[in-house]
Amino acid sequence: METITENQKLKVAKKLKKMFGHMDRRQMEYCPIRDVMALASDKWSILIILYLGYYPVMRFNYLKKRVYGISNKVLSERLKHLETDGYITRTMYPEVPIRVEYALTEFGHSYLQKLMDLTEWVTEYSEVIIASRQAKSGVQTN
Repeated sequence: METITENQKLKVAKKLKKMFGHMDRRQMEYCPIRDVMALASDKWSILIILYLGYYPVMRFNYLKKRVYGISNKVLSERLKHLETDGYITRTMYPEVPIRVEYALTEFGHSYLQKLMDLTEWVTEYSEVIIASRQAKSGVQTN
């Protein structure tokens, strides 16, 4: 694990000030960061993007089997939102039964790159997070 330096903290603070420092109260009612991140960073959307990165083209039922625990309704909603925002494409083939395939767009691939950074961070720090949870809940480990 790497240590965060004071210089790195200052760089982050400057970026945050640039991001939020110019906004007044009226502008905060609509926050593009919140609007975009709410969809793009929910647990289901992240898993959908990651699986579409691993399997370049997926059909609905195959995707549902991979994204364990998601309902048909939620998967359908997330796919529609991700398509509307440009992360994925939906291709329908005029067959009987109709075949629908989903794939990442170039924009989706650029987001996948950022998600990979985040998932690598999660992998690196998951033991720290689990240990912290256990310490807060009073659970002892060997």
